[in-house]
Amino acid sequence: MRWLLAILTAILLVTQYRLWVGEGSLAEVARLKRQLAEQRGKNTALERENRQLLREVRSLKEGTDGVEAKARYDLGLIEEGETLFIFLDPEETEE
Repeated sequence: MRWLLAILTAILLVTQYRLWVGEGSLAEVARLKRQLAEQRGKNTALERENRQLLREVRSLKEGTDGVEAKARYDLGLIEEGETLFIFLDPEETEE
């Protein structure tokens, strides 16, 4: 009878170990759920960025307005006859 009780206790301890500490434990499942939520957030942000880049590519392909806006913003280009004014922040120039 003692052997049966010892075997049953050992089986109970092994199953409890796997439940709390081993592979597939509750702690590991919670960690994986957190990782999944973080990855879904990153994926959402990347999908948003991809849509923005796709809109920009379409705009650049469709006509010159997108190319002109990109050149003005990124390269600081101006058209002939335009005057460029640059306003500096006085606090930044005193450094």
